[in-house]
Amino acid sequence: MTSLKKKGLGVLGGSFDPPHKGHIKISLIAIKKLDMKKVYWVVTRKNPLKKKPFFSISERLTKSKNLVKKFKKIRVIFLENKIKSNRTINLIKYLKKLNKEKNLYLLLGSDNLINFHKWTSWKKIVKMIKLVVFSRKGYDKRTNNSVVVKYLKRKNIIFINNKQINISSSSLRKKNENN
Repeated sequence: MTSLKKKGLGVLGGSFDPPHKGHIKISLIAIKKLDMKKVYWVVTRKNPLKKKPFFSISERLTKSKNLVKKFKKIRVIFLENKIKSNRTINLIKYLKKLNKEKNLYLLLGSDNLINFHKWTSWKKIVKMIKLVVFSRKGYDKRTNNSVVVKYLKRKNIIFINNKQINISSSSLRKKNENN
């Protein structure tokens, strides 16, 4: 595990369709284990690798803000209109410039790490920030063989061995669709 000299900022990006307690849990784990000043939930209008969102952007922002209102170190933001992009590389560039922050961490589930090499400019992203990867049931073993882990040779990547979080936006959407 990488040693940290200075508090940093965590970035948890996604569609948050819908947001849930699992998002809070990984944010709080990151804040505690990595001594972060803050974790930004960066809500995207649409994930380029997923289908159309179930909830509108305004519903997802409202639900996210309501879910985190008692957690002072978690802040919900929407930046796509400001940065004119939904790509993580542009978000990271913007946050680095805005915060002059050297210690920026991208929080991911192990399920997202498997497909991270499909993200736009992923090699530039991993040079600019540290990846923090959280355990997700059914995905952890496959991460060791992922393109990104092999490319990084375990540098600039922090694996968090958290308790399994058995909740996902996908399962919550299915419940909503069936109601």
